[in-house]
Amino acid sequence: MSNRQEVLLTGAGGQGLILASIILAEAAVNDNKNVVQTQSYGPEARGGASMAGVIIDVDTIEYPKVTKPSVLLCMNQASFNKYIPKVEESCIIIVDSTFVSGSYREDYKITALPITQAAREQLGREVVANMLALGAINAATGLVDREIFRESIFKLAPKGSGELNQQAFDLGYRLFNEGMGQNLGISSQTPQ
Repeated sequence: MSNRQEVLLTGAGGQGLILASIILAEAAVNDNKNVVQTQSYGPEARGGASMAGVIIDVDTIEYPKVTKPSVLLCMNQASFNKYIPKVEESCIIIVDSTFVSGSYREDYKITALPITQAAREQLGREVVANMLALGAINAATGLVDREIFRESIFKLAPKGSGELNQQAFDLGYRLFNEGMGQNLGISSQTPQ
């Protein structure tokens, strides 16, 4: 893995992707890396498109926007359909199988995890699916030291929810490492 990592977190408003990107950026800074964080979301409070980008590098970052994602998280079908054609085959792609389904191109290595379903069923709170996703991403990539990440989550999570958010992060690691996801490179068609 190169020094520069471009992470694109995509989904719908209300899924906590902006907060997740801020926590990822903070954790990377605390891990002595250079970071730029950007965000974009639709005018709707919930349900509209949401995207956050985080660039992590040990060198100077000269352009602030993600242009060549090395990691793509898709938390809903619309974001998957929009962003999958824009990434290269080497991109690490994690999808929330709670909301993303369909045919996947063979040339991509896509890991599907029941992110929102696991947050709901195992932690009793769907709202922490974003932290579960961060755990899966960090398990797949090693972007940031795990304990530094956990400290950043506790510090930046909404008041009183730090411990639950850390549990969600750890659950994301377990789901990824225990192979609870599926590699879904099964079709030569991009989803419609």
